[in-house]
Amino acid sequence: MTAINLGFPSVACPVVAEHVDLSVDVADEISALNDVDRKAELHTLEMKAIREGTVASVHSWELVTAVDGPGTRMTLFLSGCLLRCQYCHNPDTWKVRDGLVTPIDELVARMTRYLGVFKATNGGLTISGGEPLMQPAFVKRMFKEAHALGVHTTLDTSGYLGKSASDELLDNVDLVLLDVKSGLPETYKAVTGRELAPTIAFGDRLAERNIPVWVRFVLVPGLTDAVDNVEAVIDIVSSWPNVQRVEVLPFHQMGEDKWDRLSIPYPLHGVHPPENDLLNRVRGQFEARGLTVF
Repeated sequence: MTAINLGFPSVACPVVAEHVDLSVDVADEISALNDVDRKAELHTLEMKAIREGTVASVHSWELVTAVDGPGTRMTLFLSGCLLRCQYCHNPDTWKVRDGLVTPIDELVARMTRYLGVFKATNGGLTISGGEPLMQPAFVKRMFKEAHALGVHTTLDTSGYLGKSASDELLDNVDLVLLDVKSGLPETYKAVTGRELAPTIAFGDRLAERNIPVWVRFVLVPGLTDAVDNVEAVIDIVSSWPNVQRVEVLPFHQMGEDKWDRLSIPYPLHGVHPPENDLLNRVRGQFEARGLTVF
């Protein structure tokens, strides 16, 4: 996958050159700049291309089965996220500039290679992150390309930036994996550093459009497991008739080493995954309200 690191663009910056319309005069002006100014100008052009959706800042991608939506999925992990979840297992996706600038045509070509797999498994494309709605223009373009190829699309999001999702973007979304990280506003703020209300507003919008939703809730002992917090999540989710299932995801410690490598203090050091009794209690709370739980 051809890509350019956003933090340190190359002098030639071929990705940007191909996907941003530069006049000869502008190209000559950039060539005449010193290295520092040239890198700054190229970074500006990279960000312009990201805003237009002709390229994306991509953290990574993988081909997976049984997660990130139905069937076998090509999952793109985009860089950039405004939330700072205590249990985040990919803090290296937080900053847009840390991703690799990748042209949309390369990603479409890669997706096309797996059309047979998608058809055989009822799979498709999932765009995740980070937070994919940090790069809404790209998501809109990529999902439109996917639908043109008959590929099922899934958006994996916290919903915090739901206002960034245009109606045209949502027109090409077949499924949303919506993270409802807590139900009590104060607990949500403690978990993420942000407000709960935008997620609820986005969920309401998805319900109005009848876009299928799989809700995800991460169960963290001592943080999100309080009975009243779970009941508050259920109150929110049960108001959305388009919710097909709720996934109660047990907290794990697989991301702590990434926090350490980035020299970021890890707030959940020493916290253990939930025991079966706690998992069963929380799943039972959702089931008691008529929700399908996985």
